[in-house]
Amino acid sequence: MLSREPKRQYQTIGLKLRSLLEQGDYQVGERLPPEREIAQLYDVNRAVVREALIMLELEELIEIRKGSGIYVIAQPAPRPSNTDEQDGIRDDIGPFEYLQARQLFESQLAELAAIQVTKHDIKAMNQALVSEKQALAEGDTSYDGDKSFHLAIAKATQNSLLEEMLESLWLRRQQSPMWKKLHTHITNHSYRKDWLDDHQKILSAIKMKNAVEAKQAMWQHLENVKQRLFELSDVNDPEFDGYLFSSAPLHNIPTLE
Repeated sequence: MLSREPKRQYQTIGLKLRSLLEQGDYQVGERLPPEREIAQLYDVNRAVVREALIMLELEELIEIRKGSGIYVIAQPAPRPSNTDEQDGIRDDIGPFEYLQARQLFESQLAELAAIQVTKHDIKAMNQALVSEKQALAEGDTSYDGDKSFHLAIAKATQNSLLEEMLESLWLRRQQSPMWKKLHTHITNHSYRKDWLDDHQKILSAIKMKNAVEAKQAMWQHLENVKQRLFELSDVNDPEFDGYLFSSAPLHNIPTLE
């Protein structure tokens, strides 16, 4: 789906970078400034810049080379003068914005699930964890077990609309070119084992019907996911500085009275 107006912050930055290429500020073969400098130039965080670069990469204007930098491989094709500047933007959510939305939404789901959970729900979560462990042991890097675990938590809320909303978020990720392109820069999947520990903490809190701990465990899990994916997809700076999509710190999560 194409949109005439940039809905996302990364699209606005992507258009500004594309404009620099159109004006010839950077020629084919030249390297763009590091993400940190681009972030400072436009006063945004590095996750937004990362998403903007993925946008240009999908347009085959730049190439992101691990350990080397970001290189211009083509200049944007000339567009008619009557073409709107924002015309032709593919409407896709950025991967870090997507994860932030899940973090806010799913921490609430885990809280409610801890209150509403049944023995059948616990069994489904356990089965999902077993499947996830087995898949990783066999070298399967699909997200089927991960997805089943998160959806089992949504089902445990006993609210079918919440379950459908989470399913739609997973479907959006599966169909997202931005998400797929991010993962082309990630070759080491050993980090997935850490997520199993996170899932176990979430499950333990839900089993104990501790809503506050369940909410915090889910929040921290998705914070870990954000940071790990950002770190693993970083091409410029091996010293990850945690400069992520702005999100409320863990200690600011509201708790049940």
